[in-house]
Amino acid sequence: MPNPNPHKKELSPAQRDELLGVLKARFEKNAHRHPGIHWAGVQARLEANPAKLWSPGEMESTGGEPDVIAQDPETGAYIFYDCSPESPEGRRNVCYDREAQEARKEHKPANNALDLAAAMGIELLTEAQYRQLQKLGNFDTKTSSWVKTPAEIRKLGGALFADRRYDHVFVYHNSAPSYYASRGFRGSLRV
Repeated sequence: MPNPNPHKKELSPAQRDELLGVLKARFEKNAHRHPGIHWAGVQARLEANPAKLWSPGEMESTGGEPDVIAQDPETGAYIFYDCSPESPEGRRNVCYDREAQEARKEHKPANNALDLAAAMGIELLTEAQYRQLQKLGNFDTKTSSWVKTPAEIRKLGGALFADRRYDHVFVYHNSAPSYYASRGFRGSLRV
């Protein structure tokens, strides 16, 4: 369901209906991720914010399998995370940010996690959000995902990534220009 016009951040009526059908089916299949939340409220909020519907479409088209994981009690916003079993395939092979991408002298990756997330209208998961996601299932058992890196670590040239191995969530560091076929990033979106 790729957007035929990537510069236009809206879905056609057919794309919208198809995406809502996919999101609803995933929502219903994974009720343990969002106890007490009802699809009718999620759909109403998505339909009331058509510009916000574009971002879950981008999450879906890159393999993220977005799903609702919570609702903000203060604002009522629904919070979506990428819930694909492994790091989204369409977002792998990226270094951490543009500075890291430009620092590579050879074999530059085509993109970086922060710019790609911004272009999709989503945010990288923080370490705390990543750990929250891991309480909902076993994610990244064969891959890893960049997570939002504190400025003091990034200033020194590093970046953080996380995965799940041996039934435990690990957070590691790497140089920000590093990139691997098995490392992507997971995003969050508030609607």
